[in-house]
Amino acid sequence: MRLAPAFAASSPRRRRLRSPGARALLFCAPALVIYSTFMVWPLLQSLRFALLDDAGDWVGLDNFDKLFGDPLWSERFWRALRQNMQFFLFHCLVQNPVGLTLAALLTVQRLRGANVYRTLIFVPTTLSVVIVGFAWRLILSPLWGIVHTPLLGRTSTALPTLSLISVWQWIGIPMIFFYATLISIPKELIDASRVDGASAWRTFWRVSFPLVLPMFGVITIVTYIANMNAFDLVFTVQGVQAGPAYSTDLLGTLFYRSAYGSVQGGGDRAMGATVASATFAVILVGLLLFFLVWRRRVRTYQL
Repeated sequence: MRLAPAFAASSPRRRRLRSPGARALLFCAPALVIYSTFMVWPLLQSLRFALLDDAGDWVGLDNFDKLFGDPLWSERFWRALRQNMQFFLFHCLVQNPVGLTLAALLTVQRLRGANVYRTLIFVPTTLSVVIVGFAWRLILSPLWGIVHTPLLGRTSTALPTLSLISVWQWIGIPMIFFYATLISIPKELIDASRVDGASAWRTFWRVSFPLVLPMFGVITIVTYIANMNAFDLVFTVQGVQAGPAYSTDLLGTLFYRSAYGSVQGGGDRAMGATVASATFAVILVGLLLFFLVWRRRVRTYQL
């Protein structure tokens, strides 16, 4: 029996749609379209604007030469980058270890109120950063707050104070990830270690921690991306000038001033796009270096 031409022509198409790859692409297509529209396209547009002047004329790499060659711009960029790295390292050294400690304490058997503690620790992550910033600005005010020392008014303490505020708000994220990883560890491994005479600390360090280490890397990556894009907390607490004396200036606030309130007195869309492109390059290079180093460290530690 001879098939109809229309049916015969559509058969290969139907077979292609039945393949796992085609179905996966079909299901991912809406997400890819949304991601490309709101992430990829704006990123490409930002890169294009970095190669133009504020009037829209092509200037090539002149904006990058100005960013890194002009003392006015280069000084502020490298200072913002340095302080942004300090902001990130503070989170890595405080937020993630404390989050792991809290998660380990919450997994202790017969701990009363564990669900309540877990909820209280996670609640600040659901609050608006603007609300958190204004609240802590009032709390730390030397005039009517609980602290009479102007922690936010000194160049030596402003950035660490903002970092602690950020850690207080977001520590619930690493805590809940570590908690989910710890409770997924097979109980047989813990019991076997206890039978062999290992203490609770040695059991955690030798059994639980190697299994948590990959999650530690994931949280570090998320923290790095979030911190290098930080803006709203500094803007809310210290203003667009990131005071005092730019001591809390990050790449996000530098981008805002460059694009909408330039360090030279007016908004410069081209230089704002240049700062944004440089920030993207910093994030990309940091992630590549992290993947190269972290994977080797995890494999070495687990072996």
